[in-house]
Formats: sequence, C-alpha cells, structure tokens
Amino acid sequence: MTAGVPAGRPRDPGVDERITRAAALVYGTDGWAGFSVDAVARKAGVGKASIYLRWPNKEALFVATLASRLGGVRDIDTGSVRDDLVALARQVLATFLGEDGGAVLRLTVEAGGIPAGREHLDRFLRSQVAAARAIVLRGIDRGQLSRDTSVTLLLDCISGGALNHAVATPADLRAQVAAGADRYAEELVDFVLSSSYRVPR
Repeated sequence: MTAGVPAGRPRDPGVDERITRAAALVYGTDGWAGFSVDAVARKAGVGKASIYLRWPNKEALFVATLASRLGGVRDIDTGSVRDDLVALARQVLATFLGEDGGAVLRLTVEAGGIPAGREHLDRFLRSQVAAARAIVLRGIDRGQLSRDTSVTLLLDCISGGALNHAVATPADLRAQVAAGADRYAEELVDFVLSSSYRVPR
C-alpha cells in the first residue's frame, strides 16, 4: 500500500512517525471529509513531496496511519481476574483518551465509508473481544468468577463503561481525565465486580 522510495534516498522513520501522527490528528479533528495530503503536510510541518514519496494518495496514507497507530488490545494474565480486567479497562481508556483517541472515535462512526476503515476497526474490536473473553473465562476456570457469569454483560459493563467515560469527557477536561484514567479503571472494575460477584483478592 506504500510507494517505493528511490534508491539512495533512505526513509527516515522519524519523518514517517511525524506524518502518521499528524494524519491521525487531522482525521480526528476534521474527519474523512477534511482529511487530505495538504492538511496532513501542514500539520506535520513537511512538504507534500515527502508524503507522496511514501504514499501515493490520501487513502494509502490513511491505511498506513491506522496500521501504525491503531494498536490492538492485549490479553494480560496477572493471575487475578480483577487485575486483568483493570488492565483491559486501562487499555480501552488509553485508546480513546490518548493522542489518537479522536481518530479512533471518528473511525467508529465513519469506518463504513472509508477504504479499509472497516477492516482496521474490526481488527481492533476483535482484539478487544478476544482479550476480554480470555480474561473472563480464565476467571471462571480459576473460581474467581461464578460459573454462571455472563461474559457478554460483564464485558459490556467494563469496556462500555470505559468507552462512555472517554466519550462523555468534554474537550477541555480530556487531559485531566486521562491523567486519572488508571485510577478510574480500578474504580470501574471494582464497582462492576462488587455489584454482582465475589472476587477473591
């Protein structure tokens, strides 16, 4: 999906990162309608030629941006279902409250109308579901959650609660909320678990 770079002109990874970072910010602010090579070049402080040496058009640039900046959610096994769920909630919060959060939120709305957008969003969502299911099923197997635990409802409460916390945050409070995200993840998980389950600590 990327254009080759002429021999004798090695790619500078730092420029690549600056361009994809700027692309994520432009998309998060202006959406697909306002996403252009011109806008990204201005945001990144590079010439358009630098972008076209790397990607032939805005679609290829967008795909590269998603591939490099929309990471998946990792399964973490600490031995405690409570701590695993906290780690999951922290990853969700970091995704939506971090620097690329605006782009991820935009993508959840616009993915169907953007080349490769749906594919990359689905990859991210599948990684979240797979990690979350693994955490809950391990908790059930270890006796840390009851056998009749609804995997779907538990994960909807935690992942959905983390997402809503990020979405409902006003722009002028995002930095403050992001700074307290780790603590919020603990409070969210403890609230959900204490409401319905007894979890050994």
